[in-house]
Parts: sequence; structure tokens; C-alpha cells
Amino acid sequence: MLEVSARLLRLLSLLQTRRDWTGPELAERLGVSARTVRYDIGKLRALGYPVHAAPGTAGGYRLGAGAALPPLLLDDEEAVAVAVSLRTAAGGTVTGIEETCVRALAKLEQVLPSRLRRRVGALHGYTTPLAPAGPTVAAGTLAAIAAACRDHRRLRFGYRRHDGSGTDRDVEPYRLVHTGRRWYLVGWDTVRDDWRTFRVDRLALRVPEGPRFAPRAAPPADLVPRGVDAALARHRARVTVRAPAAEITARVPASVLVEPLDEGACVVHAAGDTPERPARAGGRFDRHRRPLRGRCQQPPCVSVQSSRNVCTW
Repeated sequence: MLEVSARLLRLLSLLQTRRDWTGPELAERLGVSARTVRYDIGKLRALGYPVHAAPGTAGGYRLGAGAALPPLLLDDEEAVAVAVSLRTAAGGTVTGIEETCVRALAKLEQVLPSRLRRRVGALHGYTTPLAPAGPTVAAGTLAAIAAACRDHRRLRFGYRRHDGSGTDRDVEPYRLVHTGRRWYLVGWDTVRDDWRTFRVDRLALRVPEGPRFAPRAAPPADLVPRGVDAALARHRARVTVRAPAAEITARVPASVLVEPLDEGACVVHAAGDTPERPARAGGRFDRHRRPLRGRCQQPPCVSVQSSRNVCTW
């Protein structure tokens, strides 16, 4: 039988891995009686862990949210994943969390077993992070938008367009979308009476806690997450590719919209803040050795010649 302290840690770990547990299930996992499980649950409560219980044959135990953050129990793979994520976040596109990530990572590495510390250290020592190419977003802004999405509260904010002009928006937020380079807000524009996408780095929240709204039906599937760049970028191009849509979709980022024409051809919607970006997107398909034709929707763009399959845009 496990010692009491080790058994309590094991019980806490089980409660964190699943939402609901019955008493007999916990007793079987721990190798103890149901009475001992009830005793251990009481010990966890005395230590500050909010363990809720429901009586009856369909009842059980559930670890609830408390006023204080209890320690989390992680297995080896979870600990490595958290460490890698903290390192990545410290140099990512979200500002204001760098020092917090470093502090959390230092605490985690301090208690990691040597075998895991070596794995995490190897990832850090032989990985070179690149600074984000685009503008960054404040962590507080993302948190406020996410809370508004969760609580169904309208957002009012100033928004800067591509040409630098400003506009006021009143939006029912739906989702935050992260493409890897940028953060976007997808929401229902109450003035324009339609779904819209907004670059988060271009908006300034004015009333984070707006009035509540009734959730609408989900927006079109091609709006989230596909097509976000195409919907907002200054320069856009439609590229016809003589290749199946499934093959091309597997080769482009998730934010690039690919529309099938037939079994052997598709249209790629390339976009970017500069003319060169959609042009480079067309060059991705050069190795197909198949005819490709593109046209920029907002000329003047850029002329690109490929050795085999890209015509002038």
C-alpha cells in the first residue's frame, strides 16, 4: 500500500486527468478501500484542494476551481511540452509575457529530474529562435478579447485600416485566430451587419466589458481559420494550379484558401502586405512542372517569371 503522502499525490494526479471519478474507480486505481478514498479526499480538502462530491450511485468526485492555484502534477512528456512552450512563448508574437515565461520556466527547470532537464537543455542549446517578423500583440489585449468571446460581451474598438485611416467598430466577438505570424479577431460587425476579421495589432480596445449579446450561428467555414490573410492583406492574387486541391492544401499554410476547380486543378488565394509575398506563393508550385496562371487582384503588382509553370501575374 502506498504511503499516505504518496497516495495523496497519486489521488490528486488522477483527479486532474479526468473530470469525474467514482469512488470505486479511485479505490481500484489506488489499491485501497472506498473508505480510505473518502479519508484521502478529506485530506486534500484540508490542504485547500476543492474536491466536489455528488452522492448516489451516479455520483463521484470532481476537482473544482479554487481561489488559489494548486500545484499541478505533470508526467514526463507533459513537463517537457510545457518547458518547450514557455521557451517558445518568451520569444513569440505576444508582448508582456516574456519575463513571466522566463520565471515560470526557471521554476519548472528547478524541479525537473536530471533526465528531463537534459532533454529540455538540448532543445534550448541547439535551437535558434528567430524574432517575429511582424508586429506583436499585448498579452492583456488577447486576454480581454478572449474573455469577451467567452462571456458573449460586445467589443468597441478603434481600428486602423491598411491605408492608415481609422474607424470605430462595434463587434460581437466570436474567436481569436492565430496564423503563426499574426493574431486575428473574428466577429460580427453590428454596423455592417456581417462577419468580419480584424488584425488584433491594429485595434485599440475602448470598452472591453461591453453589453452582453446572444451568440449567433457560426460564421462560414472558409472564414475561420482559412482565408484570414486573403481577407485582410493589401495585395491579393488568384493562382490557378494544375494540381488536385488536396495536394496543394497539404503544402500551403492553413491561412491560405484553396478552392477546387475539378479533380486535377484548383485556385490558390495568395495574399500579403507586399506584392512580393503573393508572388513568392506562386513560386511554391514551380516544381510541379505543370502550367500555372496567376493574376493579381489589386494592380500594380509584380511580374514573376518561373522556369516552368508560373506566368506573368
